[in-house]
Amino acid sequence: MPRTTRTPGRYEPTPRRPPSAVEPVTVNLRRAPAASETAWHNHPWGQLIFAVSGTLRLATADAAWVVPPYRAIWIPPRVEHQAAILSDADFRTLYVDTGTSPLPLDACRVMDVSPLMGALIEALADPEPPAEPRRGLILALLVEEMRLARPLALGLSLPQDRRLLSLCQALIEEPAADLSLARWAERVGASERTLTRLFRNELGMGFAAWRQQLRLSHAATLIAQGQRLGEVAGQLGYANPSAFSAMFKRAFGSPPSRFFRQQE
Repeated sequence: MPRTTRTPGRYEPTPRRPPSAVEPVTVNLRRAPAASETAWHNHPWGQLIFAVSGTLRLATADAAWVVPPYRAIWIPPRVEHQAAILSDADFRTLYVDTGTSPLPLDACRVMDVSPLMGALIEALADPEPPAEPRRGLILALLVEEMRLARPLALGLSLPQDRRLLSLCQALIEEPAADLSLARWAERVGASERTLTRLFRNELGMGFAAWRQQLRLSHAATLIAQGQRLGEVAGQLGYANPSAFSAMFKRAFGSPPSRFFRQQE
């Protein structure tokens, strides 16, 4: 996503306790108010941001992801990024040594956090962390839980091709727009066949799938900011909240009301 020029409250995530060969995963406690954001930055290690409560949006140069409660986002080393806090958030940042990471080193992803994974993170975040050998066992199991965590389609990539970028930016401005790809082709000066190829080559999915992913990401942002389900459904072009909830459940396995509620 393009970098924003607005100036909300700045949030500085400190302290930063880096990982090491002795301690390959460190956990840092974080709490941030709504409408704040970090500066653009990167780390020499991998980072996993786990939202215990509240919702965050993470942006890189060409994509953005929404991170609801009890989900996490993985950020590989050296990826320039910015985090925006959409609602008051209590979260954990895990710094992960490159050699230990079970997650890809070339792509961000949002993932589910199982109750077991959450408990393991909290155990390592304790002011009095467990002693060996218990700490090592917790760490090994946490790394395995990270590897098995289910990825979620809460990211939105943008293309390089100017014609496809024009289409995508227009949909971002108006997610409820229901024009066919053929109509969009007329607007942006490319054939429908060319746009179909560009969607596959640059974004890895078809037009309908990208538009649905946009709507899901936009819905997550609106719900996190406190909008009612009926209002969200209307803004996204759905006839009623039930139709929107059914689409959301097909994508994530649970309705919005449950998906955005912190796990007990």
